[in-house]
Amino acid sequence: MRVVIVGAGSVGRSIGQELLQNGHSVLLIDKDANESRVAKLAEASWLSGDACEISTLQEAEVHTSDVVVCATGDDKANLVVSLLAKTEFGVPRTVARVNNPKNEWMFDESWGVDVAVSTPRLMTALVEEAVSVGDLVRIFDFQQGSAAMAEITLPADNPNVGRRVGDIDFPVDTLLVGIIRDGRPLGPTADDALEAHDELLLLTTAEAEPQLEAMMRPGSTPRRRSS
Repeated sequence: MRVVIVGAGSVGRSIGQELLQNGHSVLLIDKDANESRVAKLAEASWLSGDACEISTLQEAEVHTSDVVVCATGDDKANLVVSLLAKTEFGVPRTVARVNNPKNEWMFDESWGVDVAVSTPRLMTALVEEAVSVGDLVRIFDFQQGSAAMAEITLPADNPNVGRRVGDIDFPVDTLLVGIIRDGRPLGPTADDALEAHDELLLLTTAEAEPQLEAMMRPGSTPRRRSS
């Protein structure tokens, strides 16, 4: 996969490093792509320029990329680049960093953003996740559609503890996609049983969240999957 990352600060370089380690091709675009900055991630390709200018994106051959990541510290720049990548170059997927939570409402498909990542929201979610058991924490929203990634830690006295995943009737439009147990990620199957203090990662919708949270509270009535 070819990924173009706009903004080579600590965030952009960290993303680039992870992608390179996973075998992807990475191009970093930055106004200050000087020798010292390039040396911090020499394995990547680099381009010095203003990504808000079409000529820079043309030089970067953005039209050949699979994903454009807008990771600058300037929300305006991230929005402009996302819009150009999507409308002028037909990039299949754009991911944009939200720096100011007040601007989060603009980071949607009307500005060419497929996925918006709000650092303040993620930090808030991590704080809530660290102190909350049995409370649903929304980690992030997908901009296309109404889906969201949420996390909930299963209380020890929840009636779903010990039950098979395949026997649990999750709300409509809700999918259990991962379990973190003892600090390790698990891909759940229908035969896996839930354990106390499992961290459940779920794809769900805002409409399903109240029902999902209710069934994961202590003392809730188990929902049985209809045959």
